[in-house]
Amino acid sequence: MKVMVCLKQVPHQDAKLDINSDGTWIQEDNIKFEINSYDTYALEEALRIKDADADTEVVVVSIGPDRVTQALRTALGMGADRAVHVNDAEAFGSDALCVAKVLAAVAKAESPDLIFTGLMTDDGNSSAVPPMLAELIDVPSATGVLHTEAANGSLKVERELEGGAIEVVELPKPCLASIQTGANQVRYASLKGIMQAKKKPIDVKTAADLGVSDVASKATIDKVYSPPKNATADILSGSTDEIVSGLMGKIKELGVL
Repeated sequence: MKVMVCLKQVPHQDAKLDINSDGTWIQEDNIKFEINSYDTYALEEALRIKDADADTEVVVVSIGPDRVTQALRTALGMGADRAVHVNDAEAFGSDALCVAKVLAAVAKAESPDLIFTGLMTDDGNSSAVPPMLAELIDVPSATGVLHTEAANGSLKVERELEGGAIEVVELPKPCLASIQTGANQVRYASLKGIMQAKKKPIDVKTAADLGVSDVASKATIDKVYSPPKNATADILSGSTDEIVSGLMGKIKELGVL
């Protein structure tokens, strides 16, 4: 069995984030990066399947610049078998659909039985890529997964719903599951694993190598800014109708609508 795990490298949770000079994103120079926290749970879920079945191959995939190699080596040190690094400047920071198209191309080339992703990314928080990816490669999917159980021809998952309810779904393979935080206890890369990771292959591809064109983002960020210091907030109270009316009035006053 082959399991493909999609990883994203994001700013370290303790990194000091400053806005860049043109005000369109954060300053990425001289800050630490790490594997997106949600994706570590997806990787752990894949590695547990490998622990139970030694014939399982775990392939990690990431899109990003040269620094992404560090995240991939970490994943290989944890136990993944090999990696695919899509190093294409046009795709860096692209929107969810373009990212999903690139990952779909990798998935079509790899033909995995299972695809695991994190539920969302720590920087984007959209949760949009996993279902888009599943749709593009025409496989069933489940989001918010807290537990997986792989069988010969299917994957049984437990999904977290609103209010703490749990839904059990059985997906035929191939399929995709986006994993929620807390689904498992993520392992650390061992010293032996880190040494072995240096010899494991990382296949570097461009979008063109994968047969994907026009991967530049269709959505752009015009402005990123910090809220003013000592800012105050209006607290709306009253009935639902009064709160809605007050909110709509404030939106129109600010010229947002």
